[in-house]
Amino acid sequence: MKMKHKGILIVVSGFSGAGKGTLMKQLVHTYDNYALSVSMTTRSPRPGEEEGKEYFFVSKEAFEEKIAQEGLIEYASYCDNYYGTPRDYVERQLEKGKDVILEIEIQGALKVRKKFPTALLMFVMPPGAAELKKRLEGRGTESLEIIRKRLMRAKEEAEGIEQYDFIVINDKLEECVDKMHSLIQAAHFTPNRNEEFINNMRKELEELI
Repeated sequence: MKMKHKGILIVVSGFSGAGKGTLMKQLVHTYDNYALSVSMTTRSPRPGEEEGKEYFFVSKEAFEEKIAQEGLIEYASYCDNYYGTPRDYVERQLEKGKDVILEIEIQGALKVRKKFPTALLMFVMPPGAAELKKRLEGRGTESLEIIRKRLMRAKEEAEGIEQYDFIVINDKLEECVDKMHSLIQAAHFTPNRNEEFINNMRKELEELI
């Protein structure tokens, strides 16, 4: 009897400026067992965006049909457009044994946990608040007021971190990627993610006795 692993749905959240996007891209680039979840949206493609790569682009009617069919893991509406995570795409990747990474904010992450109890929730943090402010300022694309709003948002998000499985401190990128990979690999061996193996073991022991 061999332990067979399905993929794990990994939900990554974190403060704006913590480096989530860079971290996940590096993780997928470094290790070959990950798939970044592709969201579905009703907004129009921007120049250079490809169908099925950045997003699945659909009409509002098609999106609402997906909602009615419970074909989305989670969804939200921003600026008159829908954004959501297609269930079938994620489940196909998980069945292949791929670990699927989904970047989402706290409220959405907790909704995903309800639908996928074995999802692994990871929260990305900078080494400290001063470093977070420095990274936001370093982008050079946002006003002081926007930076202040992002810091206020981070303060609110910090209240929900305890509901995550792991925190990941993004200080040195390569070290952080390796740590994240190690935590995900360890998560494959928790009992709640190996119920089939455990039940088979019980059955075989019963037969032996």
